[in-house]
Amino acid sequence: MEFSERLRALRAERQETQVQVAAAVGITARQYQGLEGGTSVPNFYNLCALADHFGVSLDYLAGRSDER
Repeated sequence: MEFSERLRALRAERQETQVQVAAAVGITARQYQGLEGGTSVPNFYNLCALADHFGVSLDYLAGRSDER
């Protein structure tokens, strides 16, 4: 599973909107839409913030592991 797909699935599990996740990690909704849409990639700080928000490892979020 690719990063954007994993991000979308994690957000759906928590039943959050893109705006809610973006606000929680300190990015704009437009930036988050780009991440979930696969048109942009996060910097290291945002990647860590997303992993912390969803309570998963960086490897899981990046699609390198299926273990959360």
